[in-house]
Amino acid sequence: MSQPTAFAVAFLVELEQECGPTRSLLAKLPEGKLDWRPHPKSQSLGQLAMHVASLPENIVGMVAAGTFDASTVDFKSPQPRSTREIQEAFELGLPKARAALSGWSEADFEASWRLVMGTKELMAMPRGTVLRKLLLNHLYHHRGQLTVYLRLLDVPLPSVYGPTADAAVFANA
Repeated sequence: MSQPTAFAVAFLVELEQECGPTRSLLAKLPEGKLDWRPHPKSQSLGQLAMHVASLPENIVGMVAAGTFDASTVDFKSPQPRSTREIQEAFELGLPKARAALSGWSEADFEASWRLVMGTKELMAMPRGTVLRKLLLNHLYHHRGQLTVYLRLLDVPLPSVYGPTADAAVFANA
């Protein structure tokens, strides 16, 4: 098997760096609260966590296809039955995303990707840009939402990009 390209390595390195904080947050999910919502218009805690857990595999698969027809998909995340189901979705999907990205050439990253709604094109951009926006930035956005949900449930938050109020590493410094 050939070595991943520089483009692939850059994405894989960042994705790997984000696995630890994501795992830490998913490990904090309170089992009995997966159906909790901060607002009637919001996803449940379980739906949001499952979305976060599924992003690497789902987005890489979607981008690999070259064109994604949004009219064919129900974007509502499923309601998981347990925190284990969410954690397994992350751990089982991650290797699939890694393997797919490892095999992409520079041309694959530069190739155009299209988002359509039936016959109407909504956007087109290079696959590498789509991965940045829909995989990494999207992951950060929803992971941030997840920290808010957990805070509202009074769950002690792990460090994501530095200490939290619950892990005041520098409190005694």
